Amino acid sequence: MTSAYSPDQVSLYLECIGVPERCRHEPPTLEFLTMLHIHTISTLPYENLSLHYNPSHNISLDPQYLFRKMVTDKRGRGGFCMEIAILYNHILRALGFDAYTAGVRTRPRIEGVPKGDFPRLVRHLTPHSSYPVHIRYQFYLPLTPRLLRGHIVNIVTFADGSKYHSDVAFGGDGATKPMPLIEGLAHKNLGTQQVRLAKDWLPTQAHRVDSSKQGIYQYRNNPSQQWNSFYAFAEIEFLQPDWGVVNHWMSTHPDSNQVRNLLAVKFLRRTIASSDSNEQEIYGKKMLVNGTVKQNLGDKTEFVKACATEESRLQSLENVFSIVLSQTEKDGIQTSPLRLGRY
Repeated sequence: MTSAYSPDQVSLYLECIGVPERCRHEPPTLEFLTMLHIHTISTLPYENLSLHYNPSHNISLDPQYLFRKMVTDKRGRGGFCMEIAILYNHILRALGFDAYTAGVRTRPRIEGVPKGDFPRLVRHLTPHSSYPVHIRYQFYLPLTPRLLRGHIVNIVTFADGSKYHSDVAFGGDGATKPMPLIEGLAHKNLGTQQVRLAKDWLPTQAHRVDSSKQGIYQYRNNPSQQWNSFYAFAEIEFLQPDWGVVNHWMSTHPDSNQVRNLLAVKFLRRTIASSDSNEQEIYGKKMLVNGTVKQNLGDKTEFVKACATEESRLQSLENVFSIVLSQTEKDGIQTSPLRLGRY
């Protein structure tokens, strides 16, 4: 499948995310992928505002719509995981990368910490029979009080056969650089946090052969802690119709984390002080969860502000995240249960 984006659109994207002009015609190398990853997560905020500041409260995954929203409209918008990752995938392929999207089983969080099982394949809902079995049931989870999540990653293969995981849309817990699909190799993330990819079977898997092991994204906040698992993925390509199923569930299911929370996360980048080539790095992040604004500048997460009204939250979106909403979008929050105070 070819990219949905033209060369002119790719140029606009690279300009939007701040890739230096001298680097915009690079071959598809790891260095270029790393630059794209860092510049993308520090330009396009992870946010699910289209579910809440939107009269229809739904999300479109049409690539041209996503490009207008995040690039040409120039209003500081990003998107939730599938929005950003699908746009990014089309950009990667237009630039010559061998890249595809894969589905992810994300563990539920209890008091902010990933715990419990990975999503199980059960049949509580009845999706359309035309979808493949592995898609139909992958994200339909038991109805429990825990918030349920699905996710998406890009898998990139280079000419030498090496494979990399490039996740630009996991919010504040995402990897700040592409990660090779090498088991157990630890990488420095934000501050003292480390991340790695393990390779193992999930606790509920019955078919246990080497080829059925999952890639498992793990973290620890400092080297003295034990590793904990965020999510797991198989190296199986998901297609656009498959993401339509996942998007519908995440946008409408009452137990979806996206439905229950209004979120925005933006990473901060700077030039590495010791770099002679103006190489960039991620050094912090800003976060909005419902009405609470926080930041982490590489040490610890700090409280910034509590928003009690819609006016206050809209000001924070604009002043902290540089997100500007239209009046129609602002009015859309009136029918959302996450509306703050009186607008």
